[in-house]
Amino acid sequence: MTDEITFDEFLAVDIRVGRVLEAREFPEARNPAYKLKVDFGDEIGIKKTSAQITDLYKTDDLVGRLVVGVVNFPPRQIGPFMSEVLVLGFSDSDGHISLISPDHGVPVGGRLQ
Repeated sequence: MTDEITFDEFLAVDIRVGRVLEAREFPEARNPAYKLKVDFGDEIGIKKTSAQITDLYKTDDLVGRLVVGVVNFPPRQIGPFMSEVLVLGFSDSDGHISLISPDHGVPVGGRLQ
């Protein structure tokens, strides 16, 4: 178990729904990954990220998909690429990442409640 946090600390993490606009190979990455452009709506805008999700997803399958991401982390340099958000997923028993996605229509930019 991890350390407990307060509800206010949880609320400080801004988790939003976004729609993948673009997914490209990221050959310069140390581990297999894609570069994504994700639209998080008018308030947040379009953000770039890299994601190590090549085992379960093809680039064509990602475009148009709703994803969930943390939008208020500071940008992080990933090799030659600056990642602006963290797209969220869970690891399966083989270590492959399965993306989190709402299963009903929610607006792009919607915040986790």
